[in-house]
Amino acid sequence: MSNAPVDKGRRRFLTVATGVVGGAGAVAVAVPFIASWNPSARAKNAGAPVEVNIAKAEPGQMIRVKWRGKPVWVVRRTPEMLNELTQIEDELRDPNSEEPQQPEYAQNKHRSIKEDFFVAVGICTHLGCSPTYLPAGMGDHAEGIESGFFCPCHGSKFDIAGRVFQGVPAPLNLVVPPHYYIDENNILVGEEKGQA
Repeated sequence: MSNAPVDKGRRRFLTVATGVVGGAGAVAVAVPFIASWNPSARAKNAGAPVEVNIAKAEPGQMIRVKWRGKPVWVVRRTPEMLNELTQIEDELRDPNSEEPQQPEYAQNKHRSIKEDFFVAVGICTHLGCSPTYLPAGMGDHAEGIESGFFCPCHGSKFDIAGRVFQGVPAPLNLVVPPHYYIDENNILVGEEKGQA
């Protein structure tokens, strides 16, 4: 044991310095650990909204994009397609879109913001198959119906607004994802206006 006088200032400095270095070490370990809880860039991109250019879409044409790993359809409907919507309402399971398969702004007979463009997730509500787009006649699948979607796996059929027919396995209308028009030529799928 030494008889030298105790330097209280030095002891205090060493105690504070040790505390500061220990605190910095704890922060250095905690920051990467907490950052690892954030989704990766790949995960962020998988759920990110998708911009769709509709400027060159011809009447009757369907544009396919992928959002959250799912196919999304953007169909430019013709006037003839739009006229069919009111003629078949008595054949549909949910003609007024009362089930929550679409945002409020798409809860109308067109199931869309603008009449001529229909945006939907291209997955059948029965078992998750992807229906076929039939722009020029449903044939035997739906007598007298010029256009719509037919799921060949189990025979489910939907009109050109994605509304399901009665008597088929699919229980619900096709899902309309959140979307909005950025301008006249572009739709942002996966986000509602003012959400960002």
